[in-house]
Amino acid sequence: MHTRIHLKTYLLIAVMVVAGPIGNLLIAKAMKQTGPIRYWPPSELLHVFLQVFGSFTIWAGIACLITFIVAFMLALSVADYSYVQPAAALGYVMIALLGVFLLGEKVSPLHWAGIAVICLGVSFIRGTHPRTTENPD
Repeated sequence: MHTRIHLKTYLLIAVMVVAGPIGNLLIAKAMKQTGPIRYWPPSELLHVFLQVFGSFTIWAGIACLITFIVAFMLALSVADYSYVQPAAALGYVMIALLGVFLLGEKVSPLHWAGIAVICLGVSFIRGTHPRTTENPD
């Protein structure tokens, strides 16, 4: 039973670590394609709204973020919040990699060191049980 909980928790966290950053990346890409948004006159907002929500990239990003939220909710159903949320921080690695390889961003060695420290911290929770509370039946 415990092995199944660990496997399910790890799988859901993996989905979160991938889907969240990809969803955010797709939304960022779509908004960069849209360009600066003019808020005045207010009639411009309708044009921007139609342009943004007419983009496949926005909808793909929204779908990824919905996937993230569903995986997060499911993970919380089998594991403690204090376990799931820190483990989801592994997404910072994915964010940096996506930024470098897909957006051409430069990530400094200090930035990578910060990400490594986060991953080291996450590794400490790996040895703990995902659920310390009783299942309400």
